[in-house]
Amino acid sequence: MTTAVRKPETLLLMNRRTRELQFGPEEMARLRAVAALGEPVAAEELNSERVRARLAETEVLITSWGCPMLDEPVLRAAPRLRAVLHAAGSVRGHVPAAAFDRGLLVTTAADANAEPVAWYTLAAVLWAFKKVPFLAADARRFREDWSYVDRRGELSGRDRTVVLVGFSRIGRRVTRLLRDLGLARVLVVDPVVDPAEIIAAGAEPASLTEALPQADVLSLHAPALPGTRHLIGAAELAALPVDSVLVNTARGEVIDHAALEAACAAGLHAILDVTDPEPLPATSPLYDLPNVLLTPHIAGSLGSETRTMSAAAITELERYAAGLPPVSPVTAQALAVQA
Repeated sequence: MTTAVRKPETLLLMNRRTRELQFGPEEMARLRAVAALGEPVAAEELNSERVRARLAETEVLITSWGCPMLDEPVLRAAPRLRAVLHAAGSVRGHVPAAAFDRGLLVTTAADANAEPVAWYTLAAVLWAFKKVPFLAADARRFREDWSYVDRRGELSGRDRTVVLVGFSRIGRRVTRLLRDLGLARVLVVDPVVDPAEIIAAGAEPASLTEALPQADVLSLHAPALPGTRHLIGAAELAALPVDSVLVNTARGEVIDHAALEAACAAGLHAILDVTDPEPLPATSPLYDLPNVLLTPHIAGSLGSETRTMSAAAITELERYAAGLPPVSPVTAQALAVQA
């Protein structure tokens, strides 16, 4: 006789748009096979009497974008809660220290979300080697006068140096992608990672002071923490070589934007998927500079890509129900140095 896997009471907690995007028929079928889904199956608030009644019976929350904070009153209203499985990246916005104090299992789908960010970053780095976005802007200005080609410095994809600030999930993937292409020397700046890990990945550990003057491309992958706010300021931007390119797919707060505006106005090339604030005010000079490419925070999972994160969260649920260890647990200690 086969013993049935226990089905934990599970509630989806996220905004409606996210739920419709991430949990289609395929995902819901996987959920029903492993979880008990009462009514409501999903919620985007925790204040109504109906949802509070459901929360009181819930053992597992599957969360994503738009999840409200799981503060002390919420945790008290969920005496049977044992796990919070996040179908997106950072849990910082909704999982407080009290959840870890209570011993809840917390997991993240940040590994799944890291993939498209790494792909975007690789594309940005390769375009940066050839100054593609900036030459495209020049083409609109100068038309048939191709003399502008020589104004953007080195346009080679060989023998370049890429500096990665942050050996995060994404930083590690970008390191691997660049190593596999064999196009660039990679320096990694991350004071909390064992240098041996960086060397084993095929990169070179370095301090920020050592690395910046060598950067053909500077790519940021540090989390937004009090200690990383304005990590890249006027002095750091001034240390970059002429014609280097700054790529930011991390968080806008990592850069001092007043210093960034001044540096870009003076000629620094930048590819910015994130800014501070988001979006930039209409008066920002970065919009009009031909040496700046702005994209509206699109590097991470969008559209059908987000279902990779749903699949990761459901896998965590399947493992939880079967009594297996999680794939991507989050601890309070790790959250102190991660996004």
